[in-house]
Amino acid sequence: MSTNSFAYSEQSGGGEAAELGQEATSTISPSSAFGLFSSDMKKNEDLKQMLESNKDSAKLDAMKRIVGMMAKGKNASELFPAVVKNVASKNIEIKKLVYVYLVRYAEEQQDLALLSISTFQRALKDPNQLIRASALRVLSSIRVPIIVPIMMLAIKEASADLSPYVRKNAAHAIQKLYSLDPEQKEMLIEVIEKLLKDKSTLVAGSVVMAFEAVCPDRIDLIHKSYRKLCNLLVDVEEWGQVVIVHMLTRYARTQFVSPWKEDNGPEDSEEDFYESDEEQKGKIGPRKNPHAMDPDHRLLIRNTRPLLQSRNAAVVMAVAQLYWHISPKSEAGIVSKSLVRLLRSNREVQYIVLQNIATMSIQRKGMFEPYLKSFYVRSTDPTMIKTLKLEILTNLANEANISTLLREFQTYVKSQDKQFAAATIQTIGRCATNISEVTDTCLNGLVCLLSNRDEIVVAESVVVIKKLLQMQPAQHAEIIKHMAKLLDSITVPVARASILWLIGENCERVPKIAPDVLRKMAKTFTGEDDLVKLQILNLGAKLYLTNSKQTKLLTQYILNLGKYDQNYDIRDRTRFIRQLIVPNEKSGALSKYAKKIFLAQKPAPLLESPFKDRDHFQLGTLSHTLNTKATGYLELSNWPEVAPDPSVRNVEVIELAKEWIPAGKTKKETPSKKFYSESEEEDGSSDSSSGSESGGGEDDEEGDSSEDSSEDSSSGSGSESEVDNRKTAKKNSNNKGKSDSEDGEKGNENSKTSDSSNAESSSVEESSSDSESASESESEPETRKVTKEKERKTRQDGKPVAKDVSLLDLDDFNPVSTPVALPTPVLSPSSIADLKGLNLSASSPVISVTSPVFVPMKSHELLHRMSGKGLAAHYSFPRQPCIFSEKMVSVQITLNNTTDQKIENIHIEEKKLPASMQMHVFNPIESLEPEGSITVSMGIDFCDSTQTASFQLCTKDDSFSVHIQPPVGELLLPVALSEKDFKKEQGWLTGMNETSAVVTVAPQNSPPSVVRQKVVNVANMGVVPSGQDSVHRFAAKTVHSGSLMLVTVELKESSTAQLIINTEKTVIGSVLLRELKPVLSQG
Repeated sequence: MSTNSFAYSEQSGGGEAAELGQEATSTISPSSAFGLFSSDMKKNEDLKQMLESNKDSAKLDAMKRIVGMMAKGKNASELFPAVVKNVASKNIEIKKLVYVYLVRYAEEQQDLALLSISTFQRALKDPNQLIRASALRVLSSIRVPIIVPIMMLAIKEASADLSPYVRKNAAHAIQKLYSLDPEQKEMLIEVIEKLLKDKSTLVAGSVVMAFEAVCPDRIDLIHKSYRKLCNLLVDVEEWGQVVIVHMLTRYARTQFVSPWKEDNGPEDSEEDFYESDEEQKGKIGPRKNPHAMDPDHRLLIRNTRPLLQSRNAAVVMAVAQLYWHISPKSEAGIVSKSLVRLLRSNREVQYIVLQNIATMSIQRKGMFEPYLKSFYVRSTDPTMIKTLKLEILTNLANEANISTLLREFQTYVKSQDKQFAAATIQTIGRCATNISEVTDTCLNGLVCLLSNRDEIVVAESVVVIKKLLQMQPAQHAEIIKHMAKLLDSITVPVARASILWLIGENCERVPKIAPDVLRKMAKTFTGEDDLVKLQILNLGAKLYLTNSKQTKLLTQYILNLGKYDQNYDIRDRTRFIRQLIVPNEKSGALSKYAKKIFLAQKPAPLLESPFKDRDHFQLGTLSHTLNTKATGYLELSNWPEVAPDPSVRNVEVIELAKEWIPAGKTKKETPSKKFYSESEEEDGSSDSSSGSESGGGEDDEEGDSSEDSSEDSSSGSGSESEVDNRKTAKKNSNNKGKSDSEDGEKGNENSKTSDSSNAESSSVEESSSDSESASESESEPETRKVTKEKERKTRQDGKPVAKDVSLLDLDDFNPVSTPVALPTPVLSPSSIADLKGLNLSASSPVISVTSPVFVPMKSHELLHRMSGKGLAAHYSFPRQPCIFSEKMVSVQITLNNTTDQKIENIHIEEKKLPASMQMHVFNPIESLEPEGSITVSMGIDFCDSTQTASFQLCTKDDSFSVHIQPPVGELLLPVALSEKDFKKEQGWLTGMNETSAVVTVAPQNSPPSVVRQKVVNVANMGVVPSGQDSVHRFAAKTVHSGSLMLVTVELKESSTAQLIINTEKTVIGSVLLRELKPVLSQG
């Protein structure tokens, strides 16, 4: 192929190319026509000619082709002299491409690049920001110590450039200069400190990367920029987000106390809630309980949460490790959904994500249990992914889901991927050791696999069975006999060695079989693998000590064979055993203890996860992936016992506001100042009612995050129950939230009056959600007196106090039976107008719990009389609100004594509940008469999931493991909704919150009464009145979070029906859909 034709094949056609081709042709020698014989020296001759052309179009075309060559990975270094000549070109497009080329090859051609250094210095002053940035990049790519002072000066000037793009490149250059000359560290730290104050999102990620490379231990540089970085985080480019999140994780571990101590907090906060009415004014400042999170700590957790929805897997992984390492354990669970989403990415991303999930699932199973099926193995998964998924499934296995997992594992064992099948067998063994209830089942299943045709499967089964039998060898002599017969067919050395070890350990339990096995092994000793030979020697020694009559000669024969074996390990073992078991004059004192040495009780092996010891590495790092400390790894420090001074993060901006404020009127100064101080408290997760109002908008966007936001407030101003109210009527309150925010805007204009009205309206919003609980705990007349006294003080002082309106003031705006003085004189007209605008009827009365439409009589077996030694137990769901807690599901347990003796002290112990699940047990039953029966009530907070609640049902003498798993329909409470309100709520819950299916309805199920009966039989829902005979609507709310569950059954022609479920709890919605489909379709 000729050089000329090569030139045309590289360029992108056109008349201009033809003209350039003519120019190039004039310089090419005739011999180049014979392309096969042309020299390499003339390979890029046409490009050099084009670069030396007088026409900018030719130069530009040549540079495009050269950059294209670089992109394809071709070597273009020989063109460096021709390209560097054009560095001073006046054409900006050419200059940009020249700089791209020089950045790539300046390090290789340092001498030639140094010749143009004056041009680069001039370019640093160029009016075009791209040229200035490119010149700095080229300058920092010339890695020659002699130009370090020039680079240092250029970086300092670029760090003060008006263009954020140039400042970003200055941050990149810092790392290059530091690697070239580490002695410049102090001067570079000054530049980093200056760039950390930069407010541009373009610069933030790059300067933090420079900080991590140059001085990661200088945490003090981050103090002033901490809040700014937290707030800018969402807008920084993706790779910058990764770097910043990792750096802030390390920062948080040094500056904040551990949030993992605050598990005991709720009880204290409840006491604060009840005390706050009397001691409110005196306790506003120091009311935080000892485990309250630092506002800056909360700021970081809150501002990183939106990044879980990032399209970049590295960003999601970075935020996940941040939540794992620094957030309260109760909040770390929100990352699980995002991590599971990443499993749809390519296999490389899956591998890293699954490794981190495997580490997480060891310590906190509850995080990933709802997504168990996401870890089921697909046939298209590569082996490395399959193995990691198996690891996670093993970690998540418990008594509730083990039966499902074992069925899944049975399929995996049949896989064509032999390595995966072997790993599955190991997994079954680990499940058997971890969950004692299925040990025998797993062992029987593995014994069945011994008859498998696949030798690898059989061999792995033998190895696992050997480990399981070590735990309880006395009970399984038959299995050992069965495995001894397999020695004739199994050829895998590890399996043969395992069988021999088992027979040797249990030689006294199989006295007839063991000598015969030794006889067979003696025949084939010389042809066996080294691993098997060692076990044959051990077997011979053990039989010599226990059954020397039959095996003495055999053992001596084997020892003689081993004495002359080629492997020195076997020869050494033979000599050792001979001296130990065969007594002679030279044998030492050890021979007396030979039996104790060989037949000592061996401890059962611990089948542990290979990821167990990885948690000391930071998640998402290379060190965690490799399970060894990588170069440059920065360890996370332990939490400090006492938090360092938080004032170091304060930035002096307040003084500017103080200079500006006096320009206004003095009367408006105080309320506006109070308004801003309240908003700051809200940012710091304080307990102002305005904070909870403004948080409402965030909750609407974040869905289930209202639980997390409730933890933000550390005092008891009623914010917990306000959050509950938001969960039950989240979408209804949107209009109310808008009116609140409008009132807040008026507050800036009208200061005092509107500010007080906002305070009143926010407290009424709280009271609407808390009125029930308050009415139970306090008497109405006393509360009204206290409230009116406080309101009089408020009116006299002329100051708005948001928290002084009692929880029972809501009654003053509704008709009441007892004659009570109306509070019209106390409230200003604007306050009354604001309260009317709140539309109080929209928050509580619309979504009110009603009595169940139908209560099924079905009961579930909790404990069989045979398993319970005469004590039988059944449980049922009465579908009534729980008396112990409004978040708990009421469960009735019926206990029967089927024996002829009294059963005493029936009680519950050892509750094994998933994270965040709670249980209120029944009081101990002193005695239950023969043939007697008793029904008791319990309350269980299932956290809106069908997870199993496991506990021990105990009597005076025994204890029994029992489990309660709720049907999804029992996690609901029926609510009363009008058709109009139903459609309005349904409008809010569309898109991801809607699941639907088309069902073929049996003819006998089409009448309206039958449809209603079928649905309410499965789920505890209220019937919504409908104007159409073909459309049936049902409404309920979840017991724990109060999220609405709306079901629509729309009957269509040809015996089909559209089944639609709208709810924020999409998992429960899909489970309910799955349960309703067969009910409607079956006859």
